[in-house]
Amino acid sequence: MLIALGGNAMTASDGSASPGDQRRAVEGAMGHVAALLAAGHQVVLTHGNGPQVGNLVLKNQLAADVVPPVPLDWCGAQTQATIGTLVLNALEGRAAVVVTRTLVDPADPAFADPVKPIGRYFTEDEARRFEVLGQTWRRFERGWRRVVASPEPLQILDAPAVAALMAAGFVVVAAGGGGVPVVRTPSGRLAGVEAVVDKDLAAALLARTVRAATLVIATDVPCAWTGFGTPAARPIGAVTAAGLRELQAAGHFAGGSMGPKVEAALRFVEHGGDRAVITSLEGIGAAVAGETGTVVRK
Repeated sequence: MLIALGGNAMTASDGSASPGDQRRAVEGAMGHVAALLAAGHQVVLTHGNGPQVGNLVLKNQLAADVVPPVPLDWCGAQTQATIGTLVLNALEGRAAVVVTRTLVDPADPAFADPVKPIGRYFTEDEARRFEVLGQTWRRFERGWRRVVASPEPLQILDAPAVAALMAAGFVVVAAGGGGVPVVRTPSGRLAGVEAVVDKDLAAALLARTVRAATLVIATDVPCAWTGFGTPAARPIGAVTAAGLRELQAAGHFAGGSMGPKVEAALRFVEHGGDRAVITSLEGIGAAVAGETGTVVRK
């Protein structure tokens, strides 16, 4: 199975992301993973990196007059290695981290209309200063924030390395944060781009590529809901892909939260996966056993 760990597995319960907070959160998450390994499951891991990339982007911004800011694809690669190291230390045994690239289309419409916010809020004057560096900034209710493209993942380029490590018996951590986004240039070479790939959609693609039977999307709620946040809210348990598509079309899943997770679960099942599970980090074991969570089958 491939387990996609959400941001709550990488930070403290209040969202703080100090090194100590991150280490303790990862150690707690790996306790749940270790239980699955002990039960005989083969596991591949991927993870979010929003707070970590946000911290690096903030450091870039604050030190822009002293040290040249590094590109966003570098930030993604750095967080893959950092979080991966925490996972390795927590799991010990036979675990490995693959710094993973995700191929995207340079003509993807997302590049013409970047909407994915990253980093913290700034004043308009500060935002204008960063725009000179080629960044795109937009005004929100709380201030100005940098936005970047979030293109569709087309191919997990380093999936063969993941598969080789799996075959050798390793627990593999790969495609963290959706993978480092790269494009194929006219000359045929690969180049990183200023973008963020949705981690759940990349997880679904990686799961299909390595032929996982189950995709588990671990988040901060026990399952997906219809009417979430309203008096009519109802939990979704076992559901067919067609049924979940109908609920999606009815607008039950917010684009910035549950929407990508539902879409990832659907893509995985509709392209041959046995089942996809959306559940809380604490509920992974019970969800895999079919006792809780939103379980999607063809």
